[in-house]
Amino acid sequence: MILYIFYAKLADGIAQSPKKSYIKSNDNPTMENKLLKYFSEIMPISKEEADAIAATMLIKHYKKGTILLKEGQISSEAYFVLEGCVRQYYLVDGEEKTGNFFTEEQWVISLNSFGNSLPSNHYMACATDCFLVVGNREKEEDLYQRFPKLETVSRKVMEKVFAEQQELMASYTTDTPEQRYLKLLNSRPNLFQIIPQYQIASYIGVKPESLSRIKKRILEKS
Repeated sequence: MILYIFYAKLADGIAQSPKKSYIKSNDNPTMENKLLKYFSEIMPISKEEADAIAATMLIKHYKKGTILLKEGQISSEAYFVLEGCVRQYYLVDGEEKTGNFFTEEQWVISLNSFGNSLPSNHYMACATDCFLVVGNREKEEDLYQRFPKLETVSRKVMEKVFAEQQELMASYTTDTPEQRYLKLLNSRPNLFQIIPQYQIASYIGVKPESLSRIKKRILEKS
């Protein structure tokens, strides 16, 4: 299944916030080109294929705080981040536990729920104002019929998403909180400008006060 084209209808209760606007792809060619560039880096695509993708592309603007997926719902959409940040988190005894952050040129996919039509065990929410790409299944099937190569592109995209998720899970087994913090700081420094410290702490698996101590130790070593 190609990942940038999804179901047209949301599951009940998902993303029903009125703080959302729709933008046709040709209204913002710079954003449109981000997704086309992403696909072309995975596998070269022809101008005809790129034009077909662009014609089906729909960009939505979501306000900060918009819930894209709730615990217990079945995920019926995935998203490609053009701008902004989406946070995945779990609710454990009333406390939010951050699982991941999705930023520019990343897919926001609840793999188990979306792939297997199972109730989600987590939430997906816009940590900032976001521009996300979505689409619908009818257009997906039409593209497959016209451009069979796009199925191969889809498979490669899914392999990339799985690899990223596996690497993240492995880090919680092999890395210390300080190592996770340093990896995040070195690979995604922009997050520290837009994400509250308590969510960063939750992501690496510590309390905010422990994160402060980690930061102090790192400064003392430098």
